[in-house]
Amino acid sequence: MPLINCPECKNEVSDSAVKCPKCGVRLRKPTRTFFGKLIKWGFIAFNALMAIWLVGGMSSASDKMDAMSSNAEKAGAAIGTGIGATVIIVLWVLGDIILGLFVLFTRPKE
Repeated sequence: MPLINCPECKNEVSDSAVKCPKCGVRLRKPTRTFFGKLIKWGFIAFNALMAIWLVGGMSSASDKMDAMSSNAEKAGAAIGTGIGATVIIVLWVLGDIILGLFVLFTRPKE
């Protein structure tokens, strides 16, 4: 392990150290592990997928409602769309809580 000089106090420090043990200045930014990066990108992809799913479901339902002739069909479609949107939002919130905890626990340590 080669030693480098701290830019603040000029003390010799290991090149793999995040902070100088003498003065505490940050020498390099901690990085995520491969698993941490995978979890973070999974969290981002999950949110994108849920947003696409919600927008796509709502637009599909509104397109179908134009073709319906009776008020009973339109009311049933509106109720079904509301229930479907609620289910998607609940899954989105629960998934964000669970995946958000994984992102939090896999963040880089100092």
